Amino acid sequence: YLVGVGRADCTGPVAQVPLMGYANPDQVGGGLLSRLYSRAFIVADPEDSKRVVFVSADIGMVSQRVRLEVLKQLQSRYGELYRQDNVILSGTHTHSGPGGYFQYTLFWITSKGLVRPALSSIVNGIVKSIDIAHENMKRGRLFINRGTVENSQINRSPFSYLANPESERSRYSSNTDKEMVVLKMVDEDGHELGLISWFAVHPVSMNNSNHLVNSDNVGYASYLFEQEKNKGMLPGEGSFVAAFASSNLGDVSPNTRGPFCTNTGEPCNNPQSTCPIGGAAMCMAKGPGNDMFESTRIIGQNIYLKAKELYEKASQEVRGPLSSAHQWVKMSNVTVQLNATHTVKTCKPALGHSFAAGTIDGVGAFNFTQGAVEGDPFWDQIRDQLLGEPSNETKACHKPKPILFSTGEMTWPHPWHPDIVDVQIAAIGSLAILAVPGEFTTMSGRRLREAVKSEFDSHGTPKMNVVIAGLCNVYTHYITTYEEYQVQRYEAASTIYGPHTLSAYIQLYRGLAKAIALNATQELSPGPEPPLFNVTSVTLLPSLSAENAPAGKTFGDVLGEVRQEYGEREVAEVTFVGANPRNSAENATEHNFLTVERYSNISSSWHVVLNDASWDTRFYWSKGSRGQSNVTIEWHIPAGAEPGVYRLRYFGHYKKRLSLFRTITVPFEGSSSAFQIT
Repeated sequence: YLVGVGRADCTGPVAQVPLMGYANPDQVGGGLLSRLYSRAFIVADPEDSKRVVFVSADIGMVSQRVRLEVLKQLQSRYGELYRQDNVILSGTHTHSGPGGYFQYTLFWITSKGLVRPALSSIVNGIVKSIDIAHENMKRGRLFINRGTVENSQINRSPFSYLANPESERSRYSSNTDKEMVVLKMVDEDGHELGLISWFAVHPVSMNNSNHLVNSDNVGYASYLFEQEKNKGMLPGEGSFVAAFASSNLGDVSPNTRGPFCTNTGEPCNNPQSTCPIGGAAMCMAKGPGNDMFESTRIIGQNIYLKAKELYEKASQEVRGPLSSAHQWVKMSNVTVQLNATHTVKTCKPALGHSFAAGTIDGVGAFNFTQGAVEGDPFWDQIRDQLLGEPSNETKACHKPKPILFSTGEMTWPHPWHPDIVDVQIAAIGSLAILAVPGEFTTMSGRRLREAVKSEFDSHGTPKMNVVIAGLCNVYTHYITTYEEYQVQRYEAASTIYGPHTLSAYIQLYRGLAKAIALNATQELSPGPEPPLFNVTSVTLLPSLSAENAPAGKTFGDVLGEVRQEYGEREVAEVTFVGANPRNSAENATEHNFLTVERYSNISSSWHVVLNDASWDTRFYWSKGSRGQSNVTIEWHIPAGAEPGVYRLRYFGHYKKRLSLFRTITVPFEGSSSAFQIT
C-alpha cells in the first residue's frame, strides 16, 4: 500500500465554551490541560486510485455539520479523491472538549448554540491532518494484532446487560469487550509511521467538575505513545502518529471502582443507580486514582502499555484490495425484516425520561432516575406546555420508553435531531472498519460485528477482521439491544430511533458488507442527502470586549510569583495579569499558551522543554470584574525531572479599544522568575 499519516491541532476556544459530553451547562471551559488533535491515516492502492481515509479526532463525537464541512473542503482541494464513502471521521469521545459544533437544535441547548470558532478549529484541524497525511504518502506495510486489556473498564449498566438472553451472555466471559485491535503502519524500509488502536471505553476519567480542555484517558495514551516514538520532540510534534480510537463503548466506563454515594460512601450499584439519601444525583462512579487526574493517567497508561505490546509483536500482515461502501439512510423510517414473516419499523427520534438521569459517570439534573418506564406527570406537563406533546404514533413506536423530548417532531428553529444518518464500511484487505454513528453498547457491538462477519463469510470473503469505529460522521446518541431497551436505563432512553434501532443497523451494515464482498459497491443507492442548515453562528457566548489590566500593571505582569526552589513531585505555580484565551483561538490557528524553559549554561540561553500540550502543565483562566482576568500556570514536576534552572512563560492576546466601534487584538507575554529544581 501507499501509507500516509498526519496530526493537526483542533483544540479551539478553551474558555467560556461549554464542554461537550456531560450535557452540564455549568461545565464551561476555563483553561487547558492537554491539546486536542486530529489524527489522519490514508491507505492507498499504488496501482489505482482506490483510497481509504481514517481520522480519529480528540472530540466528543463527529457531528453532521463537521462532516459536511470537511467533505466540502476536501472536494474543493482534491476533487473526487476523498469522498463520503472513503473518508471515515471518528471522535474519541472525550467529554472535555469544546462543544458548539452541531447544527441540530438539541445540542445547542447545552453548548450555547453553534459556536463558529469551535466548529472551525475542528473542521480545519481535521482537513489539515488529512493534508499532512496526503503529502507524506509512501510505500508501506500494515500489520494487525489483537489482545486483552485488563483493569480498565466496567459495564455501567450491568442490569441492562443481564436482560440479554442467557444463551447469548454465556458465550462471553465478560460484560464488556476487553479486546483491543491494533493496526501498525511502517514504511517499506521498516521505519515506523504510526498506529490506530480500537478499544471500547468511555473517555470519562475526567468528571463533570472539570473545566480544563483535555483529551482524557485515550488522549493520554496517544500522548505517551507519541512521546516515546518522537524522542526529543515536544508534545504534538514529530512524525509518528498514534490514534486511540473509540469503539462500542456505549455502556463501558473507565471508573473501575464502580458507583458510590458521594454523601455516605456506600455503593449504589442498583438498577436505578440511586442513593437512600439524595437519590440518583448522589450516585457517582470512582476511577482507580485518588483524583480524576490520576485516574486519567492510570487508565490511559494501561491502554498505552497494552497497545505498545501488541504493536511490537504485530506480525499478521494486512493485504488485499481496498474498498468502501456508504449510504445515507432516513433512520426514522427503516423497515426491518426480522424473519420470513415479520417486519418492524424504526421511529422518529425521541429521548426517554432516563436520558435526563445521566449515568454514574455524570449524573443529570433534577433527580431523574435511570430505568424509568413510566413518565412523570410533573415533567410531562411542563414539556407539553413548552415543547408540545408527543404524537400517539411516536409514543406507541417507542414503547416502553416514556418520551421526555419528542425531538423528531420538534423543528424550531431547525430540526432537533438528525433524520438522515450515515452508514459506512471501509475495507483495507482483511480489515473491515464499521463506521457507526453513535455509541453501541457492548452486546449491540458484538451482534453487529458477528452479523457483518457472517455476511462476509457467506459471500466468499472469510476471515475478515471486523472492528467498530464509534462516534462517526453524525451523532445519534446510543444503540442498545432490543432486550436492553426494555429496561430503559440511560443508554436505552437515548436510543433515539426506538426499540428496533440495532436490528435496522444490522440489516443496513449487512447490505454494505455484501456489496463489498461481491465488489458491487457501485450499485448501492446513495440515499437521501442530509441537509446543511443555513446557520453560520447562533450563540449565547459572551462577546469579546475590550480588556483591562489592574491599575499600575500591564498584561503579562506577574501577580503571584514562583518559589525559588522546588523538588520533584511538587507544583511550580505562577499567576499573571491575563486576558481571555478566546482571543488567541480566534487569532492564531495553533496558539501555544505556555512554555516551561530550562536554562543552558553551555549556550547561555533558555530552551523550551514543555509546551501547553504537555500533561504535566495546567493553564487556568479566571475572569474577574471590569474586563480583568487572571491566568495561573502550574507545572506538576514529575519524578526524575532534570535538576537545573527553569522558568514558566505565558503567551496571550488581549482586546484593546481603539475607538467606539473598533477593537484590535494585541499579543503579549509574561514570564515567571527563574527557579531551581533540586
